[in-house]
Amino acid sequence: MAEYLAAHGDSHAPATLGRWLVSLGRAHTSLGLPNPCQADLVRATLRGIRRQRGTAQRQVAPAVRDEVVQMVGGLGRDLRDLRDRALLLIGFAGAFRRSELVALTTADVAFGDAGLTLTVRRSKTDQEGQGRQIGIPAGRGKVCPVRALRTWLETAIYPLHDIAPTPIFRAIDQHGHLSAKALTGHAVAVIVKRRAAAVGLPPDRYSGHSLRAGFCTSAALNGAPYWQIKKISGHKTNAILDRYIRDARLFHDNPLDGMF
Repeated sequence: MAEYLAAHGDSHAPATLGRWLVSLGRAHTSLGLPNPCQADLVRATLRGIRRQRGTAQRQVAPAVRDEVVQMVGGLGRDLRDLRDRALLLIGFAGAFRRSELVALTTADVAFGDAGLTLTVRRSKTDQEGQGRQIGIPAGRGKVCPVRALRTWLETAIYPLHDIAPTPIFRAIDQHGHLSAKALTGHAVAVIVKRRAAAVGLPPDRYSGHSLRAGFCTSAALNGAPYWQIKKISGHKTNAILDRYIRDARLFHDNPLDGMF
C-alpha cells in the first residue's frame, strides 16, 4: 500500500490519496480483513507526500448570493435562459452537488404554500440512498428560486406530459430543442462559467461546485449556525464547513479592523 501511494504521489493530490486510503480501508473492514491503510509505513508515506507537495487544495471561488443574483439578472425568457435561471438559483439555494442537481426528476419536486420541497434520493455521502429533503421557502423579492423552477417546469417540462419521472434539467441543442436526457455534471460547470463571464465575473474562478460553496459561504456570512447549514447542504461533519466559514469570516472580528 505504501508503494502504491508513492507511485501516485506525483500525479495525484494528497487529499485524493487520503480519500483512496479511506475507501480501501472500509473495503477491507467490510470483508473482515485487517486494514492495511492503518499501517505505520502507509501513514508515514502519506505524511511525506503531504510535506513534499503541501496540503493546500486549489479551491474554486464560491458563487455567493449577490453573484448568483448578478448572473441571473440579465436572463430573458427563451428556453435556455429559463433553464439556466432555475438551475443557478436552485443549485445555490439547495447547496447541491452537481451530481445531485442533474439527478433531480419531476418526482423529486413538491410545491406548497410555504415554498418548494426537493428530495435528494442519493448523494456522495449517502450511497445507501436514504435520501434527504430540502425546503426552499418562497421568496418575496424579484429573484426567487421557487418561482424560477416553477416557471421552467411549466414552460418546458410539464407540457411534455411524461408519465414516468423525467429529468428536470435537460440539455438544449444548438437549435433550441430540448433533449430527453439530463444535463451532465460537466455541463453544469460550463453553464456557471458561461453565465459568470456574461456579467463580467472571471469564469476561471468558478465551477459547478461554486453554487454549493456559495450557499455555505453566504449562510455563514449571514450568521447561520452549523446545524442550519448542514440541514440544507447534507454535510455529515463540520470539517468542510469549517473551511467555508473560516474563509467567509476572514474580515469579521479581525484584530486589525480599525488599526490603520
